[in-house]
Amino acid sequence: MQVYGADKVWKQLNRESIAVARCTVERLMKQQGLRGVRRGKRVRTTIPEVSAPRPLDRVNRQFKADRPNQLWVSDFTYGTPSQRSPPAWG
Repeated sequence: MQVYGADKVWKQLNRESIAVARCTVERLMKQQGLRGVRRGKRVRTTIPEVSAPRPLDRVNRQFKADRPNQLWVSDFTYGTPSQRSPPAWG
């Protein structure tokens, strides 16, 4: 069942002077199988053409180099920064 999200329910309860934690509203909604309506369309950035030529996999998915400048790879990541996970610096 789709209803108001936990934010709207929590704010309405506070307006009605019903003191409750937001996490409690989330937990109770989850237990009852209630979730907010999701609006908007999923962004699809690429629709691959099946018959289009693709570059060869010249490294055979092995991304290990024995010496500097032996292997260069790149990555195209689509989506806003909030949709991607933060970089792992380590």
